[in-house]
Amino acid sequence: MPFLADRLQKIHPSPTLALNAKAAALKAEGIDVINLAAGEPDFETPDWVQQAAIQSMQQGMTKYTAVDGIPALKKAIQQKFLRDNNLEYDLDQIMVSNGGKHVIFNALMASINDGDEVLIPAPYWVSYPDMVNLFGGNARSISCSESNDFKLTADQLREAITPKTKWLILNSPSNPTGAMYTVTELRALADVLVENHHVYIMSDDIYEHLIYDNHKFASIVQIEPRLKLRTLIVNGVSKSYSMTGWRIGFGAGPKELIKAMTMIQSQSTSNPCSIAQGAAVMALNGPHGFLQDWRESFSERRDATLDALNKIEGLSCRKPEGAFYLYVNCVGVLGKVTPSGEVLETDNQFCAYLLEKARVTAVSGDAFGLSPYFRISYATSMQNLTEACKRIKDAISKLKPQANAA
Repeated sequence: MPFLADRLQKIHPSPTLALNAKAAALKAEGIDVINLAAGEPDFETPDWVQQAAIQSMQQGMTKYTAVDGIPALKKAIQQKFLRDNNLEYDLDQIMVSNGGKHVIFNALMASINDGDEVLIPAPYWVSYPDMVNLFGGNARSISCSESNDFKLTADQLREAITPKTKWLILNSPSNPTGAMYTVTELRALADVLVENHHVYIMSDDIYEHLIYDNHKFASIVQIEPRLKLRTLIVNGVSKSYSMTGWRIGFGAGPKELIKAMTMIQSQSTSNPCSIAQGAAVMALNGPHGFLQDWRESFSERRDATLDALNKIEGLSCRKPEGAFYLYVNCVGVLGKVTPSGEVLETDNQFCAYLLEKARVTAVSGDAFGLSPYFRISYATSMQNLTEACKRIKDAISKLKPQANAA
């Protein structure tokens, strides 16, 4: 009898984390690798947030807390929703977990029965379908074309919903594309969802504050309040406050769902780190002026990298509205032959070629459910981005048309 559970066959290791590990291993060997696979800001956590963690320890906040988070943090989250989104939540409609990923994990574990369908617009964040599959659900990908800025349309949603549909996952701004839904687009999706009372909405808003060019963020609950009792908002401090390692995410939604998620968390991790919770209170309640500086820096990096990549023959990329990723179309390099004689037939092979020859890590579109693309993060220095684009250009220049291959 096999020792490992059969359910493990339904999931795979996170490809982004695997690439980060591979890049770190190569660097440890002294190999000069530029890692553009990481999904985290390169800025330091703000100093006043770090100081809040120190103060939390000094004040004895080093013990177990309530499973769903300390009252001060839940109140800060409550105020955040009111301040930023004009949404009111009771404290028993809010919970704190070990990162946004943990919020999603708890929610799906609490709600998915065998055969339940979860609609996931593609390209999608790599972990959504694996978590659905782990709990016996049916992750149904809906391909969203570049011609529509990689966004789900109301017609696509209406056609995809079946009596078995339990959830729709929306991520705006998006990982991996940086695309953001407009108020008009959310209104059209909301109209479909209002008609389908059995469908719950998971709104992944983790990149809410990383938006450029005067675009405005909106959550689907703000657009259609009637969906509030069927929507779980997922957010956290990881991206907006550069606190990825602190592992603090939070969810706000129906009281019954939050209660069930809390029960699950009580039997798995229990409370999130007490010290990180103290720091997160300061992150949410403290000054936010630094975000404008970060946005300006990200915007400059985005524009420079976008311009450089769009000048490389065989590549093209749309301009994202938010997050810190570029989702680059590489169909123009597929079918070409590497100096070693390999025909590049997929975006996976192309990303492997970039790592081998250009020493640049990028994540293939296959990992996000839509090929032929690759994702790079511009959450690194301009120097790294400039050098990475030069290396990518040089590696592509060495490719030959298949007909001319020796």
